[in-house]
Amino acid sequence: MLQSYFDTDNNGHKHKSFELPGAKPHYNPDRPGQVEHIFLDLNLDILNQSYDGTCTIQLKPVRNGIDRLTLDAVSLNIHSVQVDATSTTYDYDGQQLQVHLANPTQTGQSIKIAIAYSVAKPQRGIYFITPDKHYPNKPVQVWTQGEDEDSRFWFPCFDYPGQLATSEIRVRVPKPYIAISNGRLIHTEENGDYKIFHWLQEQVHPSYLMTLAVGDFAEIQDEWNGKPVTYYVEKGREEDARRSMGKTPCMVEFFSQKYGYPYAFPKYAQVCVDDFIFGGMENTSTTLLTDRCLLDERAAIDNRLTESLVAHELAHQWFGDLVVIKHWSHAWIKEGMASYSEVMWTEQEYGAEDAAYYRLLEARNYLAEDSSRYRRPIVTHVYREAIELYDRHLYEKGSCVYHMIRAELGEELFWRAIQTFVQDNAHNTVETVDLLRTIEKITGRNLLFLFDQYVYRGGHPEFKVAYTWDGDSKLAKVTVTQTQNELFDLKIPIAFGYTRESGVGSRESGKNAEGEISNATTHCKAFTVRVNEKEQSFYFPLEEKPQFISFDANNNYLKTVSLEYSIPELKAQLQFDPDPISRIYAAEALGKKGGLEALNALAEALKSDRFWGVKVEVAKQLAQIKLDQAFEALVVGLNDENPLVRRAVVEALGNIKTYASYKALKPIVEDGERSYYVEAAAARAIGIIAAAKLEEKPREEKVLKLLRSILENKAGWNEVVRSGAIAGLSQMKTSAEALDLILEYTRLGVPQALRLAAVRALGAISTGQSAANLERILERLTELAQESFFLTQVSVVTALGQMETPKAIAILQTLATQSLDGRVQRIAEEAVSKVQSAAGSEQAVKQLRDEIDQLKKQNQTLMSRLESLEAKAAN
Repeated sequence: MLQSYFDTDNNGHKHKSFELPGAKPHYNPDRPGQVEHIFLDLNLDILNQSYDGTCTIQLKPVRNGIDRLTLDAVSLNIHSVQVDATSTTYDYDGQQLQVHLANPTQTGQSIKIAIAYSVAKPQRGIYFITPDKHYPNKPVQVWTQGEDEDSRFWFPCFDYPGQLATSEIRVRVPKPYIAISNGRLIHTEENGDYKIFHWLQEQVHPSYLMTLAVGDFAEIQDEWNGKPVTYYVEKGREEDARRSMGKTPCMVEFFSQKYGYPYAFPKYAQVCVDDFIFGGMENTSTTLLTDRCLLDERAAIDNRLTESLVAHELAHQWFGDLVVIKHWSHAWIKEGMASYSEVMWTEQEYGAEDAAYYRLLEARNYLAEDSSRYRRPIVTHVYREAIELYDRHLYEKGSCVYHMIRAELGEELFWRAIQTFVQDNAHNTVETVDLLRTIEKITGRNLLFLFDQYVYRGGHPEFKVAYTWDGDSKLAKVTVTQTQNELFDLKIPIAFGYTRESGVGSRESGKNAEGEISNATTHCKAFTVRVNEKEQSFYFPLEEKPQFISFDANNNYLKTVSLEYSIPELKAQLQFDPDPISRIYAAEALGKKGGLEALNALAEALKSDRFWGVKVEVAKQLAQIKLDQAFEALVVGLNDENPLVRRAVVEALGNIKTYASYKALKPIVEDGERSYYVEAAAARAIGIIAAAKLEEKPREEKVLKLLRSILENKAGWNEVVRSGAIAGLSQMKTSAEALDLILEYTRLGVPQALRLAAVRALGAISTGQSAANLERILERLTELAQESFFLTQVSVVTALGQMETPKAIAILQTLATQSLDGRVQRIAEEAVSKVQSAAGSEQAVKQLRDEIDQLKKQNQTLMSRLESLEAKAAN
């Protein structure tokens, strides 16, 4: 996700506006009638990237006297229009098709509009993938992508989600290709060198979920309760398909139970296609996925992203396909739940701690967008294109809102409400208010206060929490400050933790209201307080001083929190708090405090915490403590059994930038590692260290040789390792040789994943290059910006957005005005602002940065010696 700069003042952030010039309110159009059925009868000419056929729409009018219908139809060649088998006149401006009705509508009398049309070399909606001289091994495929409003680019339709209809696709394709679509296959027919596939979707759905995928696929059969569950992949990748999607039947069972509604469609197919522009798309009963989600044996060691993607798109079959949003502004209902379903599946498959950490990572994705890109309400109908809404607010913040609803209602009432929402609205459309009404109907709870704060306005609470203990009166004082501008009004549980040795009694595990909760090692006494002012102090009578304090016990609320506790409380929380997120917050607070005592506590957690996610976060914090002892603490983690921990340790060693860390990482780069991702992280890290200003450092030519060796010898799955080498080269910002290598890998013919990594790397390396080399980079990016492929354009914008020269702005402005994709237009405009800011003071900032780095290094050496002397004196 691209990020833009933000301004600050003394009272908090001044967030950039989500609404760019040209944004306006969007509403569903007036409805002339109910679309009952859509039938596409198509002939594909794959060689010439074209097709022709007929789109027949059956419409039941809602009122009398309508004499014209307006359909969405972009860049189609319209040949003729018939209404009830009689030719009629029409107007077409390349955007909308106006059909004139000789006989005005009568309510209750359905009409059939048959539109004969053709399309040649389409730009959107339907995509023809074919080999070329640069990529001769690319498979031949055709696939569609309708969301948000791209179905209009491949067939005429009423292209908004509020219209639900059954659909049918009959398509003629050359042998040996097969065609997969929505619903069930009702007929196939041989036709010389061609084959006709006829699919029928008997449950209503919106036009954006109609799909077609054509290719010479291997077909892997599975099933759930007698319904086919099928995986389609390029031939030769059958094992990868089972490894990547094999849990699908278990997921179908899990979501059928959770949502209280058995999977509603006749089959579930997942089709992995080449050059897909999303991770996945939940077309009704037929999800399309990027083929990059297919895992080989080694990738499966530490890649759960595919599993989450499969869960996300499957969850949409209920939230999005069975229960359909009425308007794009309410898309959080489906995208938030699909994202939250990733959390739910993680909990089911890997346990509560993994699920809690997954939620934290989702919250952080939203927080990053909120702090550095823009802030917006989740529900808004003001935008330029609906696709702009598909951001971290919609997905990750939406997921966090569902979790807060769950925390507010409790397990039983939450699932009863969700199940009723699905049952009441199956095969129908919904808005946000429908969810609120269902919750109130089932639970009696009015959660508008939560929606008003988190859904209908932007932002989240930013808490600062301080604690003191008065031994005489046995009172714990907790002071909570909201540092953001708009105050939140929430009931927050605060728990006080005791270790078992302290002798405090406990009740059974799991309570989080007033009373006590416990687990195997700790006992917590919890209170709930109302936090609704800028600053509040709360006093709690306790039998004895607690070892630690958990603010927002169980961490259910979306927030940021800064803990201002003393080191003993933070150390106890890191060691004993049963909640992994609380342990992570304690680790962050210790990292900010610094010093040897904090470092030692983090070092112990890296070795002994029971949960890998805490270890990952601890490794990051160790790298923040500017003491030489951080290296010894971190290097132990290179032997951790969990590859995700090893990866975090590798990244942390790269960030502490010492010759010792280089020597620790070099063997990983030279000899490889079980995990692709750990190996890639090591390659990037040695580039960071090589570029650092160190008294003792690796010779640049040695690092270049190492990274070049990876590029020449480590081609493999999704080019993860070689992309790591490119990332390492991009950090060597003053090296002309590094730039030459990166440029070499931006040429056509380089595997796409690696090529895109090299394109993005041009931005990172540009900030230290000579004027002549900067011109070379800009020239190459200008050439690359001419390519029409969506992912190439995004990578070009990413590169340009990192540059510190005003010359990048002209290329960005060209993309902002000429790209056919609204997402590219938007991120290009945001990147212009970012470059303008960076270019304003690049030299002064660079000089200041270098001076600060030198002072930090000198200070680290002195502090490390002082801490060691103090430790020795104490012993």
